[in-house]
Amino acid sequence: MVTSWENPIKYYFLFPNSFIKMNDLIGKKITVNFDSYSCLSCSSKEKIYRQGFCQKCFFESPSAGDWIIRPELSKAHLNIEDRDIDFEKRVQLQPHIVYFAVSSDLKVGVTRKVQTHTRWIDQGAHQAIPIVEVPNRYLAGITEVELKKYYNDKTNWRKMLQNIGSNIDLELEREKCKSLVPGEIEKYISNKPVINICYPVERFPETVKSLNLKKNKKFTGKLLGIKGQYLIFDDNTVWNVRSHEGFVVDINID
Repeated sequence: MVTSWENPIKYYFLFPNSFIKMNDLIGKKITVNFDSYSCLSCSSKEKIYRQGFCQKCFFESPSAGDWIIRPELSKAHLNIEDRDIDFEKRVQLQPHIVYFAVSSDLKVGVTRKVQTHTRWIDQGAHQAIPIVEVPNRYLAGITEVELKKYYNDKTNWRKMLQNIGSNIDLELEREKCKSLVPGEIEKYISNKPVINICYPVERFPETVKSLNLKKNKKFTGKLLGIKGQYLIFDDNTVWNVRSHEGFVVDINID
């Protein structure tokens, strides 16, 4: 889902010639039918392997390189190619943010500066703050590696969807971690303020049931809210739209 930075966050499904404003569907019944696969890279109908890619593209596409998940493996700053040096330079050699976010508990993460807000929204964070802003992905990666010795880097998605979160002073945490970052990174410490994020949710689920379209090819439910990249339905079912990248679906609205 594409998002717009508003209060609350606005969500959209984009199509070749149109779009759906998902916020307007809250309170309505939606039916999702799984139709087929379409690899994000080659558009083949092969079964999606990971991250929206067929198996071949997952191991060959520059968009699925190991440095995507592990930024400390970035090498474009050394002019060393992984799969496509031009692509890797475009993505890796631009400003990156290492941040704290609270979606359930405190976590540390990395994102490109140009998509900072999008990254926080996709994780369902209700608060976030930049820790450092560095000129490339590698520096962000080695900073995250160091901070992961002291801070979690995972989101508890069930607690996030149930709106169970900790009250944390993010500015204090940033101050505390100044001595934990690599020495070469100290000059990049950010002074940007805490960001608060609100989501369009009428009711959070008491328990969480995850919809997997590989197992259940059709689902119908009343939409009660959207948080992160999840649609929340009235029977406590949640659908992670991002994890179904590469799936072709029909969506019907009653």
